[in-house]
Amino acid sequence: MLQADGITYEIETPDGPLKLLDNVSFNVPRGHFMAIVGPSGCGKTTLLKAIAGMIAETDGRFFWNGHDLAEEDFEPSEIGFVPQFSIAYDQLSVDENVESAARLRCRFDSVDDLDESIDNALEVTGMEGIADRDVKILSGGQKRRLALAMELVSNPRLLICDEVTSGLDPRSEHDIVDLLHEISRSEGRIVISVTHSLSHLDRYDSILVMHQGCVAYHGSPKTMLHYFGVSSLEEIYPKLQDREGPSWCRSWGKHRDSYYSRLEQEREKKILSGELPDPDAVRSLPEPEKAPEEPGPEKGDAVRSESGKAASAEGRGGSPEAAAEAIPEVPGFFTQFFCLLGRRWRIFFRDRSQLVLQLVMVLLFPVLVAMFTDKGTGQIVGLSATQDVQTIQKDMEAQQLNMKTGSAVSGIIMFEVILLGLMGSNNAAREVAGERAIMEKEKYAGMRPSAYLGSKLAYLSVLVLVQSVWMFAFVDFFWDRGGGLTHLLFLILADAAMTFVCLGISSLARSADQASLLSIYLVGFQLPLSGAVLALPEQVEGFIRPFISAYWAWSGSISALKSDVYNAVKNVLDTDLTPALVCYIVLGVHVACGIAASYAGIRRSRWEL
Repeated sequence: MLQADGITYEIETPDGPLKLLDNVSFNVPRGHFMAIVGPSGCGKTTLLKAIAGMIAETDGRFFWNGHDLAEEDFEPSEIGFVPQFSIAYDQLSVDENVESAARLRCRFDSVDDLDESIDNALEVTGMEGIADRDVKILSGGQKRRLALAMELVSNPRLLICDEVTSGLDPRSEHDIVDLLHEISRSEGRIVISVTHSLSHLDRYDSILVMHQGCVAYHGSPKTMLHYFGVSSLEEIYPKLQDREGPSWCRSWGKHRDSYYSRLEQEREKKILSGELPDPDAVRSLPEPEKAPEEPGPEKGDAVRSESGKAASAEGRGGSPEAAAEAIPEVPGFFTQFFCLLGRRWRIFFRDRSQLVLQLVMVLLFPVLVAMFTDKGTGQIVGLSATQDVQTIQKDMEAQQLNMKTGSAVSGIIMFEVILLGLMGSNNAAREVAGERAIMEKEKYAGMRPSAYLGSKLAYLSVLVLVQSVWMFAFVDFFWDRGGGLTHLLFLILADAAMTFVCLGISSLARSADQASLLSIYLVGFQLPLSGAVLALPEQVEGFIRPFISAYWAWSGSISALKSDVYNAVKNVLDTDLTPALVCYIVLGVHVACGIAASYAGIRRSRWEL
């Protein structure tokens, strides 16, 4: 049973505290299908988030099977949440999305168990006939069914749905409501659905009507019209405007017991008639064999309690009913890591626009650099020690040639670094921000932030290596001015620093567009602030330089050139060069800071999307 006792949620506004939920109380028994309805802004979605633990109630308590959820939160697999937004990847098929959800949420003893879970979820939601179909060509109703299938793989005891029928045609809405009704009839599962629609309310066991954050009614759909004194459902919302929310709440408090009594009588009749299976008949299941221990989910990712919604995978005590049910364990770090990494590569190769862009950059950018290599191939000429007029004239010509060659070498190296920075920005700018909503949903279902970050780092590291090695090999084929593997290492570090810093920006940004814009600005300022073209003013150089990765990769690469080439380059620069070791250290710090920012952004809960 789910119980809410005096739930209040308050936020601060410029005009003072505002209660989005005000003393909300209700009881939902096992095997129950409940709708939450009310005008826009009445607190429906806020209540749903409070139940799910996405926001922390200011006052009041939730109880699940007798346990205070403020002290002992849901296990990730105990609760399923179907949000308004799509939680599937368009580039993958229905079956692949459901398989990914299953691998991230549940630990299976064998592949057969995994396949059985996927097949059951697809069958229950009627998706088995289109399992091989790509998500991008599904209809709205089919996408809602897919979202339900992805939740059912963990066999949740509580399924909450936020506006899953919004935007659907009447037929699809009817089918989804019927599906939710059938899901609530299986294994004592509670299904709670937030909806604006007043259609098909007869399919629900109870209706919770919200107004201005307060409960105006919670009872059978058969007695709702009588309670509000109206003749049709369409008259209920206008009727609510006649009184303030607290007034409706007080009125409901006076009549609550009698309506709950009628609701319980209806429930008993449904059980006796066979319309509703006895949800209190607990099934006896054999104790599952324990899989080898893997690191548990990380702490601190939830709002409601210290253990956290996406955090605790350890066993919990509970009522006899809860204890008798098998709660799937959350998979270990490596299971989630390889699942996420494999999924990312499948998406990469199926996203034609991104794949083509990567190929164009990898193949074209080195060609652009190679076009200018002939300018940096001039012979470095030593100067004479004699002082006769003819020799001095030759030395001046040689010096001009050396300066021209040195300037070209410096420019070519910086060109490589900037182009790799641009590729790094493209690699990561939208990597997290572009799928933030899905990532938050998967974290809520038990995905570890560390596994998610690890998969991103592994994926991006491959891109960095391919881009940097190919840039070095292609350009070096036409132009060898020394530096060798040291230059290659600095190219890798330049690409990695920009990639992981942009990944940090993507993790912290509010939107994918914001992340892309900030990353472009970051790359755009690399060249003018590096000092490679014009030396920075001394007043700002010491403050700005540590943040400009292009400078450190450029300076380190030049320091590794052959001595004659190095001297030629140094003679044309106003900017001081830094020893290679220091450049290694600073670029390593850039990479580390980018990874740390990425983890902080990924770990932070962001449901306001």
